[in-house]
Amino acid sequence: MKKLAIALVPLAAVGLSAPAMADDTQAWGTVAVTVALGGPWRVSNETVVRTSDAKGLYEVENNLLLGYKVKNVTVAAGYTHDPNYSHGSFTAMEHRVRSQVQVDNFAALGPVKLSGRMRMETRWRDGTVGTGWRLRPYIKASLPIYGKTTLNLSNEPFIDLGRTSFQKTDGLDRMRTVLSVSTPLSKHISLEAGYLNQHTFVRAGADTDDHVAMLSLSATY
Repeated sequence: MKKLAIALVPLAAVGLSAPAMADDTQAWGTVAVTVALGGPWRVSNETVVRTSDAKGLYEVENNLLLGYKVKNVTVAAGYTHDPNYSHGSFTAMEHRVRSQVQVDNFAALGPVKLSGRMRMETRWRDGTVGTGWRLRPYIKASLPIYGKTTLNLSNEPFIDLGRTSFQKTDGLDRMRTVLSVSTPLSKHISLEAGYLNQHTFVRAGADTDDHVAMLSLSATY
């Protein structure tokens, strides 16, 4: 994980600074709930709604995961239900099987704590031939700024493993870089708000950037 953190630091810089010829302004809202099932088992459900100046309401992603946590390591797997839209009109239904390993606070650089995750997704779309495979390594640095309120910087490359009719890139497809502030609202509920840059690498063309205002509400029981 430490090697992964070092490798992704320059990628985060690229995600925040790389120029692009086409931009889109977006807003993403997330509600996530995690419930302990007893012992190391837990179940989580996350719903993400994405809207865009260019595409209007274009995605409502729901992720259901069953996890097994030992100390600071969580292994989880589950299903993603991901209908796609254009200005609110349905366009495609995507299904995913998601598996991941998450390690919380695996290292510290002074007051900064590092967490990471490795996620694999298998993707299908209704009425479309082919199976897409995608790898999503993720790294986050968190700095306490006031009490339990933290300033966070994270980076997540999307690496496509092969092509299909809907997964058109083989290799590094896009990169999400997030600068956010998170704070607890109560014993069980926390809030995160910030800016997300989604940089898409376009082969034989100009790269694109999505500038996203993000707001996330999480509950843990």
